[in-house]
Amino acid sequence: MTDFTKIFQIDSAGESLHEFGEGHINRTYLLKTEDGSSYILQEINTGVFPNVDGLMDNILHVTDFLREKIAQRGGDPRRNTMTLIPARDGKLYYRREDGSCWRLYTYVENTITYQSFDEPEIFEKCGEAFGGFLADLAEYPADSLYEVIPHFHDTPVRYNNLLKAIEDDVKGRAAEVRPEIGFAMERADRYALIMDALRDGTIPLRVTHNDTKINNILMDKDTGEGVCVIDLDTVMPGSCLFDYGDSIRFGAATAAEDALDPGTMHISLPLFKAYTEGYLKGSRGCLTEQEREWLPVGAWMMTMECGMRFLSDYLAGDTYFRIAREKHNLDRARTQFALAADMERNWDAMNRIIKEGI
Repeated sequence: MTDFTKIFQIDSAGESLHEFGEGHINRTYLLKTEDGSSYILQEINTGVFPNVDGLMDNILHVTDFLREKIAQRGGDPRRNTMTLIPARDGKLYYRREDGSCWRLYTYVENTITYQSFDEPEIFEKCGEAFGGFLADLAEYPADSLYEVIPHFHDTPVRYNNLLKAIEDDVKGRAAEVRPEIGFAMERADRYALIMDALRDGTIPLRVTHNDTKINNILMDKDTGEGVCVIDLDTVMPGSCLFDYGDSIRFGAATAAEDALDPGTMHISLPLFKAYTEGYLKGSRGCLTEQEREWLPVGAWMMTMECGMRFLSDYLAGDTYFRIAREKHNLDRARTQFALAADMERNWDAMNRIIKEGI
């Protein structure tokens, strides 16, 4: 096995190495060295991220920028953002002879991550952390970043992919999902709203995280405060509505993403309120008036987009999302559409919460 302590710029020999975390894309390990230091070692999934140089350049430039901003506001750059350890040849990652690509980060001590939560206060702290991430990067030239996954949150493209999957109907499944297809088609005139606003400057192009789940925030074990936003692989140019919206879609829902009964899926207004308050506090006034007003639009749009992606994959034969049972992706699509429908029913209440928080 490769001795990574001789590959990367660290001064102590390795003591132990074992798998770490619950990520589904990259393989992650905790590396401990004889001097008592700990590091996060990752094998980059080059199937998902084929342009490793572009990916790592994004991470380097964003974290360098974050360190400066964190220091300016009196934070701790060693704990409040990720720190890459270069290879001994100066490169940001190491490519083994088998073609696999590996990178090393410092480990942020005395932190935990949550896979789920019961207390709105935890979700509020998550909102504050992601809002702070947005604020710290508000002055970063977003258009200079490499687009790691093109059209990732381009909802019209996702809708067109659904139409193609319906037309191809390679598994003969379209007939059984007519209600779901109809639900998506009835709302087609709204899907370009955010992308059009980005193009015409109605809302600003920003640095976005694009994977704003709660387990991508390191929380302090003692204080419960958000310490560091992690998993920066999908950092790209986009809209803050993407990040805010996906957090709400994932965290303010009353049922699991793949619940068997879509009737159990609703928007939790208390959780919506908690995250919104944290996000607005963390963003420190950097959102424009239009962005603040459109926060519910972001939540609805990301939910519809995700539902369409699940439905497209079901029609295509479950080729993208991993499934554990028959019709797994269809169940996922149905819960997302149920959540979007409940957001529509609670639209006035969601907007009142936004206005109260401004």
